[in-house]
Amino acid sequence: MYNPTVARLTYRALLGRRRALILFALPALLIAISLAVRLLTGVDDKVAAELLGGFALATMVPLIGVIAGTGAIGPEIDDGSIVYLLAKPVKRPTIIMTKLIVAIAITMAFSAIPTLVAGFILNGNGQSIAIAYMIAALVASVAYSALFLLLGTVSRHAVVFGLVYALIWESLFGSLVDGAKTLSVQQWSLTLAEKVAGEGYVDSAVGMPTAVVLLALVTVGATAYAGQRLRRLTLAGEE
Repeated sequence: MYNPTVARLTYRALLGRRRALILFALPALLIAISLAVRLLTGVDDKVAAELLGGFALATMVPLIGVIAGTGAIGPEIDDGSIVYLLAKPVKRPTIIMTKLIVAIAITMAFSAIPTLVAGFILNGNGQSIAIAYMIAALVASVAYSALFLLLGTVSRHAVVFGLVYALIWESLFGSLVDGAKTLSVQQWSLTLAEKVAGEGYVDSAVGMPTAVVLLALVTVGATAYAGQRLRRLTLAGEE
């Protein structure tokens, strides 16, 4: 279910000059803010949790997920170059799984690692806050990558829809409407972070069983449907 050639082409596309600038800019901004906050406030568990939750997990991780998830396949479908890939003797599920693995790897590398570094800068590992938010970023990376990869196969405006979900649904409605929190990748990942850091530093509105089930359903369901969409695209091209 993994093809090195497809992976190499996907990495090359995602780490091109334009996307790479955005991918590096967000973690760099997080680190810069963390350094400034540490110099101004010193070690503060509450401040660390607020910055990692409010910027790293709520903004940086989903944005990188949008870039990696939609960029793994969306541009190829939009410009028609996906036809050349589909003409190769590679199974369609292998293409989707390979692109998903690459998207997850990119999202994790550019979100979870900077989140851990920022956590240590802010307060060492007091109350395990740095580890907790790194775990949340890792888990969220998987779900976001699958979700936004699916968007890349169903719409030419995948980036727009991804930003709407990440920044409006999760950040706006998710913070104001209790029911919306249940349908939030951010809240699901926060549940795992809360388990590590403990209550008082990380707060989640979703229970552990619900979070685990929904994370699995979204990841598996989005990946499976993306594979179906790719197969339909192949049939349409062959016709």
